[in-house]
Amino acid sequence: MSQDLHDHERWAQALEQHPDYRVLRRLTPRLHYEDVAPGTSLMRGVVLDTETTGLSAQQDRVIELGMLLFEFDPVSGVVHRVLEVFDELEDPGFPIPPAVTAIHHITDDMVQGRRIDDARVTQLLRGVQVVVAHNAAFDRPFVEQRWPVFEELAWACSVKDVPWKEEGFGSAKLEYLLQTQGLFYEAHRAETDCHALLELLSRRLPQRQQPVLLSLLETLNQAQFKLYALGSPFESKELLKQRGYRWSADIRCWSRMLANQEQIREEADWLRRRVYGERKAVVEVESLGGTVRYSQRGGQRQTLTL
Repeated sequence: MSQDLHDHERWAQALEQHPDYRVLRRLTPRLHYEDVAPGTSLMRGVVLDTETTGLSAQQDRVIELGMLLFEFDPVSGVVHRVLEVFDELEDPGFPIPPAVTAIHHITDDMVQGRRIDDARVTQLLRGVQVVVAHNAAFDRPFVEQRWPVFEELAWACSVKDVPWKEEGFGSAKLEYLLQTQGLFYEAHRAETDCHALLELLSRRLPQRQQPVLLSLLETLNQAQFKLYALGSPFESKELLKQRGYRWSADIRCWSRMLANQEQIREEADWLRRRVYGERKAVVEVESLGGTVRYSQRGGQRQTLTL
């Protein structure tokens, strides 16, 4: 460490001792996290981030794909090491909107004539047990549209699958979460965002005292269901909203995510009493799992008569 850096670190440590100050350090990407104990069986995961030309997976395109292939302990959720770093740009075939360039600073000149290596993407994903993205509902439809191999993999979302609020965090934004760990970074470039996310996955949740990654892994084997309140009365919209339902304009229906069959039974009873007024009604329940959730592909549906 140079003398200047040594002095700066000494000042930072002094400030940290005072209750009126908090110190943020620049995130330093790392490839090694924890040593592996002899006999430990490891699995492979990928953290992924995309930069795109816009918000629509049907109309817009991926212009940058970043991935970190890493090894982890599936029992403890401990991240051990990064095996491969991937980051490539791609020409979308049309001009990048200026408002989008203002966010990620990727210009038309940077992507001109570039194409992401499909064979390398497929090779990197071999043997991967889980793909993690921060807001997987955004990234997954984009990459499945471009690389169908992603449809075969189990996905987890570090926004939705971690109980950040219960753990005392005021936001699930990646920049904020890293700041709570005393770190900052330049967001909105794919590789940098991937390093930030993997660093977050390696940290421990304050209440559960377990790695963030373990909380994600625990959701992979849990059934997930989406209940559609078909034909719910217009006047019940505020009640449904307060209950946690979300409105889908394309299908003109309120829906809510549930974790198990017991919750489905409880929700069906609540809908019958509070929404449908004891009238005969039918709702739909869609079964979702790791290979479907956060995609725009539907799961298996069944009707339920109330």
